[in-house]
Order: sequence, then structure tokens, then C-alpha cells
Amino acid sequence: MAEITAALVKELREKTGAGMMDCKKALTETAGDMEGAVDWLRKKGLSAAAKKSGRVAAEGLVGVVAEGKSGAVVEVNAETDFVARNEQFQGYVKSVASHVLAKGDDIEALKTAKGGELTNLIATIGENMALRRSRKLTVGEGVVAGYVHNQTAPGLGKIGVLVALESTGPADKLAQLGKQLAMHIAAAKPEALTTADVDPAALDRERNVLSEQARASGKPEQIIAKMVEGRLRKYYEEVVLLEQTSMLDNETKIAKVVENAGKAMGAPVKLAGFARFALGEGIEKTTSDFAAEVAAAVKTA
Repeated sequence: MAEITAALVKELREKTGAGMMDCKKALTETAGDMEGAVDWLRKKGLSAAAKKSGRVAAEGLVGVVAEGKSGAVVEVNAETDFVARNEQFQGYVKSVASHVLAKGDDIEALKTAKGGELTNLIATIGENMALRRSRKLTVGEGVVAGYVHNQTAPGLGKIGVLVALESTGPADKLAQLGKQLAMHIAAAKPEALTTADVDPAALDRERNVLSEQARASGKPEQIIAKMVEGRLRKYYEEVVLLEQTSMLDNETKIAKVVENAGKAMGAPVKLAGFARFALGEGIEKTTSDFAAEVAAAVKTA
């Protein structure tokens, strides 16, 4: 049996693109035979999965599951929208969401626990896929409500939202409020729960832009400072959930909606947190010229 050296593992990895540990296992299983190890990886679907890993995966599904005081939302990407209608893929996304609900949202631990299933799915369906992100919300007392916009299947779609409400109020009424808030969040795209939660870097950028705009007016610095603060209030109303105007009536602030709901229930309600996942947001998608691709293929044929 040939010695399984680091150099041998590296060579197999470069040949197949498979993971380091998978390459080591393949060489161990084939007594260090390189070609045998390549075939072993292919048979397991690991080489095929690795070859697809360079392709952009910006489609797929967002999965949401909420049960009582906890909820989970996950995003699993694929290359095409067609895969989102595949029952195997849908089942996998649901199982990932359930796993996060039970075990937590550590993405690296999630990849370790569910990565093998994903590798097999890649080999079966023939597209690159990726476990992109996950989030779990929990309250000590109250409800975590979930909502999926434009459902592909129950609990699956392109936008998933969780809302955590802390209260001793009736669970059914809290769930109803949570769903209303989640629908607002899906449409309004808040970036933070409170003004204190706004990303400092984003706030600095906004303040700098507003300051330059105000200085263009030629007014004194003390007036400019007041102008900037006034415009920042408008900025907060756009990006902070509790400062946003409810899209249900277009006049009541979300903070007031929550306060009024608590009074109606006879128990104070605190909006403790939220999560909003929109499929593919932040992923740079590539566009292709089909005619150019065909011409290139013909030229190289």
C-alpha cells in the first residue's frame, strides 16, 4: 500500500476539486491508487459535486419553520429556479430548517451536519448548491412567528421572515400580530430593529452624504448640523423597523402598532427581534449572451 502523503492528497484534490478529507479517504480506500481514488470519488458523487462548485448559485429556496417560542429561517442556493420546484431539494431545505430549529444556527456546524446530504443532492440533480445562511430566534415568554412570501411550497419561498415577540399575552393573538409584522417586514426591508442597532458604518456614510448635500446650500455650519439631524430622522424612518410606518394602514409607526396590540391584549408586548432572508440578496449574478456562447462553441469545435 502506497503511503498516503500530503502531496498525494493535494494531487488528487487538484485533479478532482473534491474536499481534502474526502481525497484522503478515497486514497485510503484505494490503497493509494490515484486513478482508483478518482473513480472512488466519482462513484460517491463527490468529484461531480466539486466540479460544479465554481458555478454561481443564486436561486434556490428560503425555508422557514416556527414552533411556539422558537423559529428558524435558512437559505439554500442552487443555480436555477427549476430546482426550487424539485421535491428532493424542497425536502432538503425543510430538513435544514428543522435542524436549525432543534440544534441552533451555527452555519459551520450546520454544514458539517447537513453537508453530506447536500453533496449527494448536487450529484443527483446536477447543479451547484450551497448552504448559505441560517438564523434562529427564541423568546423566553411569547411567540416567534414565521412568514413566507410567494410560497413555492408550505414554509418555502423566496422571502422568509421571523418575528420574535416577548409577552405573556394570548399565544394566538401574538401569532396574529407576528404575522402582520412579518408581512410588513417582507415588504419594507428594515435593516435594524432600533436606531441603536443601525450599522455604524452605514450611519457614517449616510451622515457624510447628508452633510455634503447640506453644505451645498451655503448655510452656516450650525444650520447645516440641524439639517443633517433632521434628514437622519428620515433615514431612520426608512431603515429602522420600530421607526417605520406600518404598511397595513400607512399611518401608524410599528412601535405604536406593537404598543396598541399590547394594550388590546392586556399584556405588554416587546418586539424582541426579527430576521428577513431574501433569496440571492447580495450574490453577484452573472449574465450570459447565449448567441455569443454558441458562436464560441462553434469556433472551438
